[in-house]
Amino acid sequence: MAHSVTDHQSPLPVSEATVLALPPSGQAQNLSSRWTAVESLLCGAFAGAVAKTVIAPLDRTKIIFQVSSNRFSAKEAFRFIHCSYMKGGLLSLWRGNSATMIRVMPYAAIQFTSHDHYKRLLGGYYGYQGQALPPFTRFLAGSMAGTTAVMFTYPLDMVRARMAVTAREMYSNIMHVFMRISQEEGIRTLYRGFTPTLMGVIPYAGITFYTFETLKKIHAEKTKRPQPHPHERLAFGACAGLIGQSASYPLDVVRRRMQTAGVTGSAYVTVLGTMRAIVKQEGVIRGLYKGLSMNWLKGPIAVAISLSTFDITNDFLLKMHQIGFSAH
Repeated sequence: MAHSVTDHQSPLPVSEATVLALPPSGQAQNLSSRWTAVESLLCGAFAGAVAKTVIAPLDRTKIIFQVSSNRFSAKEAFRFIHCSYMKGGLLSLWRGNSATMIRVMPYAAIQFTSHDHYKRLLGGYYGYQGQALPPFTRFLAGSMAGTTAVMFTYPLDMVRARMAVTAREMYSNIMHVFMRISQEEGIRTLYRGFTPTLMGVIPYAGITFYTFETLKKIHAEKTKRPQPHPHERLAFGACAGLIGQSASYPLDVVRRRMQTAGVTGSAYVTVLGTMRAIVKQEGVIRGLYKGLSMNWLKGPIAVAISLSTFDITNDFLLKMHQIGFSAH
């Protein structure tokens, strides 16, 4: 994830003010070399875990309505949350969150780390090394990062969706989900819904990263401050999440229907076939955009927390490296 208006050739994008504060030449390069991919992966995993845990009850509620033909409304959504709490206790609201953590931590780690990597590659390829990337390249880096993360973690998303919409008696734990799906429905079922996921993540990740970085770029130009304050980061992340998720939401509904077809008794096989069935039975707005208002609540919160947490932890670790360098 970008942390400043410009990207530098060091493994971690560093703000202009930080670059000016670093020792010259060989010493600065030695400091930069300490920033490893492992640290970037850990920052991404932590950011994803915090964000998803905060909004887990809302996320589970959204999935429940996405995969059913019941009409969605805010009143019904919060009634479901209340009933779940009364029936199963507080922890029932986080049903499937263990699978979410196992999926989202590697997903976020890969996405954030690969985004930095793609930015450096594209910057060098198009001749923008050490400069702010142009709009399309910013979008492309985000899309490629999202695609990379999905390719490596998709089966975990399938497992998470199954656990969210079923009772504990059906799937006792994550390994049980994998075993039952493999034995009863076949290994290929673990990738059911992969196509709409890939189609959705390209605009979603591209627009989200593009919007966040563009807002930070405009902020730096207007305020002359290389880094926004934490509350400003949250606001930028919320805007990015709102725009990105709204643009790709119908494909998210299609993905969930295909993922849970094996336990809901529906025959969703292809992307277009699933779309046609949803529109025919429920309409465009009430079908393909079912739960979008819930997404407008949880999506910006999750993206804001994720992007801001990654930025802040990155900045913190960089400062720790600087302190360690100064001590030497």
